[in-house]
Amino acid sequence: MEVERERSKRWWRVKQREDLTSLLRKSWYHLRLSVRDPCRVPTWDAIVLTAASPEQAQLYNWQLERAKRMGRIAPSTVTLAVPDPLGQRIGSGAATLNAIHALSNGNASVESMAKKHILLLHAGGDSKRVPWANPMGKVFLPLPYLASHDPDGPVPLLFDHILAIASCARQAFGNQGGMLTMTGDVLPCFDASLLTLPIDSSSIITVPITLDVAANHGVIVAAESEHSTQNYALSLVDNLLQKPSVEELVNSKAVLADGRTLLDTGIIAVRGKAWLELVTLACSCPHMISELLKSKNEMSLYEDLVAAWVPAKHEWLRKRPLGEELINKLGKRKMFSYCAYDLLFLHFGTSSEVLDHLSGVGSELVGRRHLCSIPATTASDITASAIILSSKIAPGVSIGEDSLIYDSSISGGIHIGSLCIVVGVNISLDNLLSGENSMKFMLPDRHCLWEVPLIGNRERVLAYCGLHDNPKSSLSRDGTFCGKPWNKILHDLGIQESDLWDSSGPDENYLWNSKIFPILPYDQMIKVAMWLMGLANKKGESMLPLWKHSRRISLEELHRSIDFSTICIDSSNHQADLAAGIAKACISYGMLGRNLSQLCEEILQKEGSGIEICKDFLAMCPIIREQNSNILPKSRAYQVQVDLLRACNDEGTACELEHKVWAAVVDETASAVRYGFKEHLSESPGSLSCLEFQNNHYDGFIHQPSYPRRVKVELPVRVDFVGGWSDTPPWSIERAGCVLNMAISLEGSPPIGTIIETNKTPGILFTDDAENQLFVEDYTSICAPFDGNDSFRLVKCALLVTGIIHDNILVDMGMHIKTWANVPRGSGLGTSSILAAAVVKGLLQIIDGDDSTENVARLVLVLEQLMGTGGGWQDQIGGLYPGIKCTSSFPGIPLRLQVVPLLASPQLISELQQRLLVVFTGQVRLAHKVLQKVVIRYLRRDNLLVSSIKRLVELAKIGREALMNCDVDELGEIMLEAWRLHQELDPFCSNEFVDRLFSFATPYCCGYKLVGAGGGGFALLLAKDAQRAKELTHRLEDDKHFDVKIYEWQILL
Repeated sequence: MEVERERSKRWWRVKQREDLTSLLRKSWYHLRLSVRDPCRVPTWDAIVLTAASPEQAQLYNWQLERAKRMGRIAPSTVTLAVPDPLGQRIGSGAATLNAIHALSNGNASVESMAKKHILLLHAGGDSKRVPWANPMGKVFLPLPYLASHDPDGPVPLLFDHILAIASCARQAFGNQGGMLTMTGDVLPCFDASLLTLPIDSSSIITVPITLDVAANHGVIVAAESEHSTQNYALSLVDNLLQKPSVEELVNSKAVLADGRTLLDTGIIAVRGKAWLELVTLACSCPHMISELLKSKNEMSLYEDLVAAWVPAKHEWLRKRPLGEELINKLGKRKMFSYCAYDLLFLHFGTSSEVLDHLSGVGSELVGRRHLCSIPATTASDITASAIILSSKIAPGVSIGEDSLIYDSSISGGIHIGSLCIVVGVNISLDNLLSGENSMKFMLPDRHCLWEVPLIGNRERVLAYCGLHDNPKSSLSRDGTFCGKPWNKILHDLGIQESDLWDSSGPDENYLWNSKIFPILPYDQMIKVAMWLMGLANKKGESMLPLWKHSRRISLEELHRSIDFSTICIDSSNHQADLAAGIAKACISYGMLGRNLSQLCEEILQKEGSGIEICKDFLAMCPIIREQNSNILPKSRAYQVQVDLLRACNDEGTACELEHKVWAAVVDETASAVRYGFKEHLSESPGSLSCLEFQNNHYDGFIHQPSYPRRVKVELPVRVDFVGGWSDTPPWSIERAGCVLNMAISLEGSPPIGTIIETNKTPGILFTDDAENQLFVEDYTSICAPFDGNDSFRLVKCALLVTGIIHDNILVDMGMHIKTWANVPRGSGLGTSSILAAAVVKGLLQIIDGDDSTENVARLVLVLEQLMGTGGGWQDQIGGLYPGIKCTSSFPGIPLRLQVVPLLASPQLISELQQRLLVVFTGQVRLAHKVLQKVVIRYLRRDNLLVSSIKRLVELAKIGREALMNCDVDELGEIMLEAWRLHQELDPFCSNEFVDRLFSFATPYCCGYKLVGAGGGGFALLLAKDAQRAKELTHRLEDDKHFDVKIYEWQILL
């Protein structure tokens, strides 16, 4: 039994990690999509933060602008930080009303405000339990979950993850205006895309928790569920309890059937008429706030304001300040509990909780080295579990296990213990004592250290405390400093209570208000810090007079005196210096493997010298390109120059150089397909003899065809399940790719084909199924580049890549090439590439060339580069090889392809044909427009794109295993993730019509995606079973809102 219980616990921990990883990935996909394409994926109209003071609001506004610049917030979203009036605490409820009023700015009408969708984060307060986060604001503390996905991007903050979760909740409001309110010290990890909000009411998000946890938090008493699923339950709120005892929980009927109760997560949503009434109240709230300020009372959001929506609390509320007015204005509406069963509640209420979340359930998500400069392992002692973020570490530094170093510069000779937090510190011992008496600074295990710039002070104040110190615990209630009881501190150091506190009552004396931190020259502050932490040497007694006679300050005073503008400037310059160091190393020593474009965005934030630094890097580029010409792809080198030119505001030169980028991609692709192949394309016909051409370019002998001769080639289309984009140059010629796709016929026959005939009449006649016709009398006039509007450029390119034009095969004969593709234009089924494969294969058969599928596939890759469409290899592989196959590519010269046919069982084929709907959406798309954006992002080494394509490759291999095991449901899950990844690569691969189609199909399907590059064309809808496939087919055929066509299809084996 014990073994089973332990196994169950291990399984649950693994499941939590998997769920958290999957949830955050999905939420970040959604956030980035909403920022890039807010017209299709609605985002917030405004994001508002509450702040404790005007100075803190200034810092928050700087952070909000930075979030916009970094792509966390859409450009169209209004951002605002609102301080409490006069810097006085008015409570979270009054702060909510004040924030709504400030957002309206006195100009917007109530009706227009009521149509807005607002995200409000309560981020004011003094962070007593996380004092080192006071200078930055607790909501902006570093949380490097998923940081490894974007190593050249900014360090992810708690705020960023909150934005990601909240972005998924926006859909729940629909067209009704509303507000989502969250707290700045909690990351509620749940699938907010499932959030359901009743109209014209308020809702509070809850989660089941144990009774011991409930004793320290707010609890919701809910009625029987009105609606429930396996993920959530929606119920009317009967009552609200604050830090209840077990007896109160039982008497209030708050205990659930499983012995737990509902925790108030602090997330409140207000929608429709309830939101309108709240806006109306907020727009007339100045008099209410004035009354609170005069009476020095506070209005809580979670006790007072929310109670207006709960009738059982009205009697209590009437006795509270302004309670009667709240009831009169808001009391008509109901409040519901949305219980999210799987919600993971990550609270950042204490310093130890912060480290717990970095080493506990989410530890595998943590990027432990991010935008940092660290010495070699032989020059320092930094443990593998230490987290170094946006920091510069000099040689000779020691950092212990699970410590967090953020936004700091640490010089040599410094020892930082385990489980420490160091933030915003610039410790330099270089100019202090030297020689045998050289001083080392030591931060003991389980300590926090941070620096604070003060208004009107040149020196920063060095602050420190124990990891588990509670600044709110008094001297008489087990209060500690640096992990030791106050009585021991006072005794050991010879300090008197009167030195630290003005009051004489031990119940009023806390770490928070103790004047313990001296304002001294930096070297003296370092010495005093070690003395206070109990690390002084035998001469430590000399520190007491120095400390006693210095000007000293408390954490409370620090909080009120922070120079936030200096923090903003120093942080920007620090980040810019780090980015510049990384970029310089990348250019000087590396292979340009970092995202220079992204690093330059940080460098340009440096006051005064950002552009000059970028110009210096630009001057280095030609030298680096020349030194590494044999191994550095030219396309990458040119793209770096383009990015640096843009950083230097030289847009004209950047545009001119872009042509070299694309020319280099074509060159590199052709070289990878067949060595030397590119050269003969640029030579005039007849410059080589036929025999020389055969020896240089083809393994087999090429015969001039005897006429008349006729060849017919018919090919199926392909549908791709997952892996697309990993087949596309330049990815496929530099990195491994893998695609899982399937060849199918439509409406009973292969839809793509060509007939090629030779005749005695010189010249070439081109015809197609659109009744276009062209006769070219002089075949030597066919040469690249081709006009983009040329209907026959594909066939002309096929004549070039097969060598027919170059080798004068048609010197004494003519040819008629007829092509057809019985699929809609822009289908996404690989039509262009497969038609090219058909023509190339037919031409090679005409001249007795090498028409093997592998050779044809490689030649089509060059053909597409020659055309300028730049596609990959999966389309021609999909059409040339029958059935389902998992194809891998291996970079090199030449590019190698390995096609592994999937030996599909009759059961699998039957199930796929019954459950998979192949649907033409009617939306026309053009793959090369999407392709160009993705290729540029890859050449920039956009890390999000690289990690997304890597994941697609991984999913293709997982999908193959799923099909081999006849697990069609798992294939559906893979298709869903692949579709999210495709939108990560390019948000415009979908549109509103496609989104509506997939939303309509969701109840019937376990998976769906557009085929190919997306943007329109065909969709795959994988139904949950055969019956649902039939139901969905009938629904789509009957629904006049969807003008789609469902095709009959068969796997072409």
